[in-house]
Amino acid sequence: MELWERSKSLFWSEWFWLPKNVTWSDLENKVDGAYYPEVSDMYFPFPLALLIYVIRQIVERFFFMPLGLYLGLKNEKPRQAPPNPVLELAYKKHKNPNAKVIEGLVKQVDKDVRQLERWFRIRRNQDRASTMKKFTESGWRFMFYFSAFVYGIVILWDKPWLWTSRLCWEGFPSEHSLSRAVYWYYLIEISFYWSLMFSQFMDVKRKDFTEMFVHHAATISLLFFSWCGNVVRIGSVILVIHDCCDFWLEAAKMAKYVQFHKICESLFAIFSVLWFFTRLIFFPYKAILSSMFESIDTVGFYPALVFFNGWLLTLLILHGFWFSLIVKVTYKAFTSTGEIEGDVRSSTEEEVTPEAGDEDQLATTNHVDHLRHKSG
Repeated sequence: MELWERSKSLFWSEWFWLPKNVTWSDLENKVDGAYYPEVSDMYFPFPLALLIYVIRQIVERFFFMPLGLYLGLKNEKPRQAPPNPVLELAYKKHKNPNAKVIEGLVKQVDKDVRQLERWFRIRRNQDRASTMKKFTESGWRFMFYFSAFVYGIVILWDKPWLWTSRLCWEGFPSEHSLSRAVYWYYLIEISFYWSLMFSQFMDVKRKDFTEMFVHHAATISLLFFSWCGNVVRIGSVILVIHDCCDFWLEAAKMAKYVQFHKICESLFAIFSVLWFFTRLIFFPYKAILSSMFESIDTVGFYPALVFFNGWLLTLLILHGFWFSLIVKVTYKAFTSTGEIEGDVRSSTEEEVTPEAGDEDQLATTNHVDHLRHKSG
């Protein structure tokens, strides 16, 4: 017990979390007084994340799925590969078996090479997400990001520190109490990212799964550090910056899935421009420079800023990586078919297309998927 108390005391050291001459008592909430962030508030996002996930399932099933059907999508399950324990075991080890593996399996099952290749194609397609599933996922994210952005703008528009970044630090901590609107804005955002952190294991698998995992971890860490250290002002500015372009991408993806190519291209163009200016110019200029320099000039240096700024730089690196994918998609659109071939960030699926003598042949298409999650 003593070790636990010492560890807790060390972790919550005022030397680490707070500027010089500021103590935790300065951030204590008084009855009928101003409200300051409390560490215990960070328990609420877990049940809220579960609630958000439940709401997501309802919205996807009862709103975006009917919308997808109305727009021409089919809610069909992929063709099932004939059950075969030997091939199923081989599939777990080799989803795309080479010629040597295929030849070895020919000796174990009563099938020729062409039949085995066809079985593995059908089996891979079994695991691919349908266009309907991707449409409903994008629809849910579009709804959340758009709603979060509008809500953030409404509650922050009259805040002087939204427009003057130095005010994110001046008057800390006594003047940095929370309004109820900002309180819920923060908690709902972190709850949403917790829901993404867990649901990504069940959602459409992306090629950039690792990058997205790091992105969600960075976002949650930023929100946690900024909440516990009461640097919510700069944190809320970062949220608005990130929310303002994400819903454009999700709208473009939805248009792509229902074959509205011209609309998709227009939405993607808007998204690309917004991404460049908000994530690669405004975000480092408005948020990172303020957190690295204006914070020290105003309240002085303290170690928590190192971790906070480290996660901000991690997000910036991810933004640069994903912008390179945007450039590749745009270049491909102008140099090949003239249409956007996929989403930003990657998911690969195989679609069954007919061919003479083999209706199960698969056409592989690469999709570049969502750039956010939103911290970032």
